[in-house]
Amino acid sequence: MEFKSINPYNNKEIASYTSQTDAEVETLLQKSQTAFEKWRKVPLKERARLMQNAAKILRDNAAVYAKTITLEMGKPIKESVGEVNKCAWVCDYYAENAAEFLKDEIIKTDASQSFVTHDPMGAILAIMPWNFPFWQVFRFAAPTLMAGNVGLLKHAPNVFGSAKHIEDIFTKAGFPKEVFQNLIVHHDTTEAIIAHDTVKAVTLTGSERAGAAVAELSGKYIKKSLLELGGNNAFIVWEDADIDAAVKTALVARMLNCGQSCIAAKRFILLEGIYEEFVNKFTAEVQKLKSGDPLEETTQVGPLARKDLADQLQSQVQRSIEKGATLLLGGNQDGAYHEPTVLGNVEPGMSAFDEETFGPLAAMIKVKTIEEGFDLSEQSKYGLGVTVCTKNIEKALSYSYRVSDGAYFINELVKSDPRLPFGGTKKSGYGRELAKDGMMEFMNRKTVYVK
Repeated sequence: MEFKSINPYNNKEIASYTSQTDAEVETLLQKSQTAFEKWRKVPLKERARLMQNAAKILRDNAAVYAKTITLEMGKPIKESVGEVNKCAWVCDYYAENAAEFLKDEIIKTDASQSFVTHDPMGAILAIMPWNFPFWQVFRFAAPTLMAGNVGLLKHAPNVFGSAKHIEDIFTKAGFPKEVFQNLIVHHDTTEAIIAHDTVKAVTLTGSERAGAAVAELSGKYIKKSLLELGGNNAFIVWEDADIDAAVKTALVARMLNCGQSCIAAKRFILLEGIYEEFVNKFTAEVQKLKSGDPLEETTQVGPLARKDLADQLQSQVQRSIEKGATLLLGGNQDGAYHEPTVLGNVEPGMSAFDEETFGPLAAMIKVKTIEEGFDLSEQSKYGLGVTVCTKNIEKALSYSYRVSDGAYFINELVKSDPRLPFGGTKKSGYGRELAKDGMMEFMNRKTVYVK
């Protein structure tokens, strides 16, 4: 089978890739197992040195890698450079902190010695998406490889060029070649790979549908799984908020990566006293965004990654308008490009409220009270994160219990940070990435007891 990578901005083919045969995949899996037996014995200090090499390679070649990201999925080039540099950060973070995270935990019992030690599991399969083609992989790979595991990457077919770069980065950094390997395969091979004795666990970032399928397979074969799925984050603005600051934060929260982010702010829940001011100022700022060729430094909004994604967003816009939402800005589509769009008077029951909108669409929702705002925030099958904008920090902290999501941010957009655990609840998945939590997901926490 052949996979084609198409530039969403001009619809031109960038490259094509031939899928690996079953025999080739079997060989890669066997090599992965052999590599693990050696890699797990490599001293942590040496692993850290290699991971720091990877960070340097990322920084030194950020422009090259960023161009591939932008060509493959349309991200504005400045954001692509930022993504690559964030990957270098996560490599450095785990190189610097792995020793502390992995040290034995002494626990006092009736034993003469009792403690928990941390052993790597083996080969971890990562099924990764196209929207952050470097970052999603590195936030898995850095803790996984530092822990002594080995990685197998099944990337999204439209970003196989990014996948090749990532594999090359680890090789150039000095990692043994089989410690991190790409699988160029169709999704119909997923079950056979998960079922293979070499694969000890699987992590997926992607759609709810893909997550359900992988969770089912992981359960069938009794393999550990971690799922980071969709989101429909609420961005709640109270009447005492600094509206100009809130608008500035909201603009990035919604329009970064052309809105193609699971943790993007999608539902703007506004107290009625500031509704008009916020909507007017936000809409005015969206109008200023420069659309165009994502390879140009001044471009802020490029195409979506594929035409079908823009088609889906356009359908959500039109269905919401049919149910009574007001079109305040944008609303048009041209191929894979979708205009930044603002809808007013959005309510539950509309697509813009109920569904995840993966693109530059902001849904404005008016509420009378703070309590109503949290009620609507919770009215979602997803649970990644919530933002609250207010000057009353103590009051906002007192409401954190009202949020069942995996993150609660005050006066800041929800974002991932290597130092903090990241993950969701409900249909947004389970498990945690990043921080110590992310490293522990794929470790055998072994109890050792000496009478």
